[in-house]
Amino acid sequence: MSFLTLDGLGKAYGDFNAVDSINLLIERGEFVSLLGPSGCGKTTTLQMVAGFVDPTRGRILLNGADITRERPEKRGMGIVFQSYALFPHMTVGNNVGFGLDMRNVTRGERATRIAEVLEMVRLTGLDKRYPRELSGGQRQRVAIARALAIQPQVLLLDEPMSNLDAKLREDMHVELRAIQKKLGITTILVTHDQVEAMTMSDRIAVMHGGRIVQTGSPFDAYEKPESVFASGFLGKTNALRGTVEQMNDRCAVVRVGANVIKVPHGGRRFEGDVQLYVRPERVALTDSSTADATLQGRVTTCLFLGNHWMLQIETPLGTVRASLPNLGTVPPREGETVGVHWSDDAVRILAESTHG
Repeated sequence: MSFLTLDGLGKAYGDFNAVDSINLLIERGEFVSLLGPSGCGKTTTLQMVAGFVDPTRGRILLNGADITRERPEKRGMGIVFQSYALFPHMTVGNNVGFGLDMRNVTRGERATRIAEVLEMVRLTGLDKRYPRELSGGQRQRVAIARALAIQPQVLLLDEPMSNLDAKLREDMHVELRAIQKKLGITTILVTHDQVEAMTMSDRIAVMHGGRIVQTGSPFDAYEKPESVFASGFLGKTNALRGTVEQMNDRCAVVRVGANVIKVPHGGRRFEGDVQLYVRPERVALTDSSTADATLQGRVTTCLFLGNHWMLQIETPLGTVRASLPNLGTVPPREGETVGVHWSDDAVRILAESTHG
């Protein structure tokens, strides 16, 4: 039996379904991200789990008990908000201890827990400071410490790193994941950041239009998208529209413009119009005269991004993007003609109807 169950959970505002009867099973100690664009229903889902929003339908089960109508403070959940929601007139120690005060924890136990969580988030010695005296990263750590101090059964994270700069956000991904693993605490993260979700999660639930359109490991969500939406939302991709001409035991033979591309179908059957997807890092560039080139094209853009180069190549099938690792050599220059190639297993095929 799963530790946390969302069973047909939905929320409607009049005729609008903000969350449309989603189902999700989360195991004890698992880190699951709800990933999607603004307005997809991920924050509403988190608020229903926390008890801040009443579901229109469905149930929430925690360790087998129905908590759908339980008051927020009775659910045993800690939450970190996007704004951190720290009390400006309280010291760090009193902010962290606020939830303990609401639970009538003894003075000795309160002091012990505050010290433990401040050490965990590397803020030992800052308990007498006020939020205004802290950096953005430190304020976020205080918010995390406050959520952990009550020893919650579930930790809920509502885009807590969206206000941090890129480098600090990357560092916090590692720190927060390490804390989560150390405590073994069941965690749900709401985010629109694909890298954040893939970096931190055991599983990702991709949301679109109030529904979960795919659930899986970060690798599977990225490499094996199940809808047009998921393929485009999870990282950059090259999309090619084509028509299935033939199906054999292993591959679909797809005509894309004047080109024929063989795509492994994984035992599924396709017919008519389809979309093919190739990630930029799976695209290789060769000399334009190389016989095994899938396409030929002209480099129109070449951007240096530190650890890799991002190129755009104009081909008869449209613009193809290629991500080449920085190996200390200079890639083809803008204006050069190149061969564009990818292996059969680099291509993902989806029916036109699978828009998520």
